[in-house]
Amino acid sequence: MAGHSDNDLGLPEFADPVKVAIVIAPYYKAISEAQLASARSILDAAGAAHETIEVTGSLEIPTAIGIANRLSNFDGFVALGCVIRGRTSHYDVVVEQSSHGIMLLGLQGLCIGNGIITVENMEQAEERADAKRLDTAGAAASATLHLIALARRFGGQRRKAGFTPGEYRIAGDNDGPANA
Repeated sequence: MAGHSDNDLGLPEFADPVKVAIVIAPYYKAISEAQLASARSILDAAGAAHETIEVTGSLEIPTAIGIANRLSNFDGFVALGCVIRGRTSHYDVVVEQSSHGIMLLGLQGLCIGNGIITVENMEQAEERADAKRLDTAGAAASATLHLIALARRFGGQRRKAGFTPGEYRIAGDNDGPANA
């Protein structure tokens, strides 16, 4: 995700339409509403179509992105959520594993802006959800758009959603043995 720099790359321009999924864990309602408003404003400014997918928690965000990537036709994803440290080690598991899952998907070629904020308390969460900051959900949306532009620059073609002929085989086809 974009960080604390003053390096504003602006928003990329696209010759072809862009479709982005915002995948959010709306655990803290006020925080998630601010995150959604910030991400949507950036995507709207770039002319990108977007759809919001809600999941129960930040651990489910990478799985939802993987499913949406396999079964739909999104060009990129914005991962949003908020994890506040509690009294147990669950915080560490959620933070590490959600980030790791998103990173692995990114290394597979998915264009993902990670806007999951990780904080010690609600005051920090409210501060991080502020759209005026450089490391908000809007920055994650911008990062997604820049990754999509990069993928298109290098000729990355999106595959069509669903199955294509020859990708699956029905048991008992005459083309091969009927038993294993």
